[in-house]
Amino acid sequence: MKPHKFARMCAVLLLAAVCGGCGNVVNKLRARDQLNKGVGAFRNAQFQAAIDHFQQAVTLDPKLINARLYLAMSYFQQYVPGGESEDNVKMAKQAIKAFENVLAMDPNNSTALATIALVYYNLKDFEKAKEYQRKRLEAEPNNPEPYYWIGVLDWSITYPRRMQLRKDLNIMLPKDPTKPDVLPPLPEKARAELAEKNNTLIDEAIKSLQKAIELKPNYDDAMAYLSLMDREKADLEPDKEAQATDLKDAETWVQKALDTRKQVAEKASSGGIR
Repeated sequence: MKPHKFARMCAVLLLAAVCGGCGNVVNKLRARDQLNKGVGAFRNAQFQAAIDHFQQAVTLDPKLINARLYLAMSYFQQYVPGGESEDNVKMAKQAIKAFENVLAMDPNNSTALATIALVYYNLKDFEKAKEYQRKRLEAEPNNPEPYYWIGVLDWSITYPRRMQLRKDLNIMLPKDPTKPDVLPPLPEKARAELAEKNNTLIDEAIKSLQKAIELKPNYDDAMAYLSLMDREKADLEPDKEAQATDLKDAETWVQKALDTRKQVAEKASSGGIR
């Protein structure tokens, strides 16, 4: 090849490379513009408009993780917790999928992990919710919130089982709040079968809630659920003395939760640190 032809070819290739690079820069700038417009719509609760902007931003710049995160949050904001309509459940699944796209780029993204867990909780898929709370623990082992949520989720599984069994056997708990230590006993066979299903979850919940309180000593919500789990444990105790100890522990945690809430409220009203 003659030198002048080779030089001309190199020039053409260089120009193409430069133009390609310019195109990438332009797309990234356009993506940023769409992201900013989407954030504006999101803040004004115009979530469908926000979704349109964020989708365009992701198309223009697939690596723009903030656009993916806002897109997922826009879906989530349109989901009504507890609503069981087909459209509402579809929106929940769209939010989950969008957050999973965030995790594909950033596996430890705390917002994505926490929100997916919350959506699964509201969908009553407690096992999937626990799966994502455990992933949060792997990413943030010193965060008390995932420990708390594991306790909440275990209670959400064990409590309905126990109440359904009592309903089926027509052995309901007393409604008199002045008699918290009275638990009409379950038949031994039924108690043992329920214990086999629930005890592992109860133990997990108690340990998780205790860890949450260890990490956050004024965690009154964790104290309240620890009280509930002590009552779950008490109802499955084969020994009356052990049951009495569990019920006493439950009442102790109730009082600690109340005292802690009072202290936090007093500090807040006096301008103290929360």
